Amino acid sequence: MQLFKLAAAFAVAALIAVAPARAADPENTMIIELKDGDVTIALRPDLAPKHVAQIKKLVRAGEYDNVAFHRVINGFMAQTGDVQFGDLKEGFDAGSVGTGGSKEQDLPAEFTDKEHFVRGTVGMARAQDPNSANSQFFIMFDAAPNLDGQYTIVGNVESGMEAVDKITKGSDAQNGTVANPDRMMKVWIAADKK
Repeated sequence: MQLFKLAAAFAVAALIAVAPARAADPENTMIIELKDGDVTIALRPDLAPKHVAQIKKLVRAGEYDNVAFHRVINGFMAQTGDVQFGDLKEGFDAGSVGTGGSKEQDLPAEFTDKEHFVRGTVGMARAQDPNSANSQFFIMFDAAPNLDGQYTIVGNVESGMEAVDKITKGSDAQNGTVANPDRMMKVWIAADKK
């Protein structure tokens, strides 16, 4: 019996050793409801504090709710977050989707050499100016080392990549523009509940 208790204690210790060191921080966990399931993203204020603060502000204001994945390139990434044009309201100009931002100021680049653009990385979209990120972001389908040090990393998908993989892909001829895009139905910070 004593041997059994000792073996059980070792088994529990082994499970604790392989478990994450700490639970995800609800204040820095963003959840996106998609048609095929929820996507949980661990935001990284340690890498990009200004970008993460702006994303959380926009989430809490409901700005990302019902916003389209307007540019989705198979094997590369799914881009969303155009809060100005991305909700595709009646009478919208389809050519404008992907050119808008939010009413917040553009952000200075917060590039890192500590992390890389791999499957599940969440990065901020921007114009040619490295200091032009605002509200748009993208989720990587696969690794893209050419983005390292060129775009700000704001988080990593913790769960739900299978739902991201099912986002409607865009036209290769139109650089990933999606005719009938999927949407972020609802977005929230875990600390706030749904």
